[in-house]
Amino acid sequence: MKPRENWGSHLGFLMATAGSAIGLGSLWKFPYVTGENGGGLFVIAYLVFTLIIGIPIFIAELVIGRGAKRAPVGAYRTLTNKPAWRLLGWSSVVSTLLILSYYIVVAGWALNYTLMSLLDFSANKAPDQIIGTFEVLYRSTDLNLLLSFLFLCLTTAIVYRGIRGGIEFWSKILTPALLVILLLLFLYSTTLSGFSEAFAFIFKPDASKLKPSSLLQALGLACFTLSVGMGIILTYGSYMRENEDIPKTAFTIASINVLVSLMAAMMIFPIIFTFGFSPQEGPGLLFKTMPLVFSKLPGTLLLSTIFFLLVLFAALTSAISVLEVLVATATENFKMSRKKAVLIISAVIFIIGVPSALAGSNTLFKNWTPLYGKNFFDTVDFFSFSWLLPINALFTAIFAGWVLDASLKKKVFAEGSTLTTLFYPWLFLMRWVVPAGVILIMLHQGGILDIDAIFSKLRS
Repeated sequence: MKPRENWGSHLGFLMATAGSAIGLGSLWKFPYVTGENGGGLFVIAYLVFTLIIGIPIFIAELVIGRGAKRAPVGAYRTLTNKPAWRLLGWSSVVSTLLILSYYIVVAGWALNYTLMSLLDFSANKAPDQIIGTFEVLYRSTDLNLLLSFLFLCLTTAIVYRGIRGGIEFWSKILTPALLVILLLLFLYSTTLSGFSEAFAFIFKPDASKLKPSSLLQALGLACFTLSVGMGIILTYGSYMRENEDIPKTAFTIASINVLVSLMAAMMIFPIIFTFGFSPQEGPGLLFKTMPLVFSKLPGTLLLSTIFFLLVLFAALTSAISVLEVLVATATENFKMSRKKAVLIISAVIFIIGVPSALAGSNTLFKNWTPLYGKNFFDTVDFFSFSWLLPINALFTAIFAGWVLDASLKKKVFAEGSTLTTLFYPWLFLMRWVVPAGVILIMLHQGGILDIDAIFSKLRS
């Protein structure tokens, strides 16, 4: 049997895992969700939930992965004799498959805006034309397919080379490049007149701007930006050596992720405030508002190109990790070679992604929107992040807290760690706090529990 690959260095593991966490969640979702929820207290809630919910699940996935030395399906098969738990592994696999199928579409948009920025596409265009560019792209059948295919080819080429030669090698290049570009854009934003207003918006608490339901959004965002619930961290953990410190690694990655999320917000909002735009621009902030704002700044071509290159790098480092979950599962469970698995799975992802790529043009499944209330792209997005990922996170917490052998999880947690005293606080969070938090998210998102209405009744 071929020996299982390991990370070549701790730095390589950190860069790969950080790159996985620092994706479109940090650069796209965090800024616009923060804007929608008034900043301030929402950001504080996000930081608290990252500490007590996100990091514990992150640690649990690393413990399960390193303890089993397997990807999700094989991990649960190895660590328990109860077959039902294998469904959790397969649920993670289904989640990653669905997410990557439409993630390549969004990443394709980032690739397109990078190329368009190089050609100075906003020059001599009215504001409505710049904003409308995204609608043209969104409805373009052939262009969406081409861009998704090109981005998937980039991802496939990296994962094809393996852990050390592909993922680790390129993560050492892409993740630092991502951080450098983000830092440069952040420093530029500090020179703008709207920087002080943006700083106050993000960091100054204002209770009047925070709804009770916003706390649940902050909780969900804490899990989303750390990439937990998809089997990514579990799979990366399976390649860890025994002398690597799991708790310290989790805190390091979470700290980098939080810093990047805050820097992304502090990069975007000063530009927004400088030109009098609303911070509550929603999901269109990245591809509609930012190009328009860049067109008003000196050095439009350079700034816009660098910004979308940042988004592209972030999407690529995340897509690599998602694809690796699927490849590791195929090699372990179907006895495929890595190269064969990468090519087959990439082809399957592209095929599954076709309906998402064509969702804007409505050329496929024309009756989907009338039946489901959302187009195919939005349906897969909602189903994955509102249901599959919370369910996966919930049962990961239950497994790590109650099912996994006590002596094994304590041993794996403590191996190579200088933070062994955190084991029992972590276990308490996994058993009680994390499940309660995730269940609240699911009840609220499912419309079963209206937190705002409950608090409104309590006040009256």
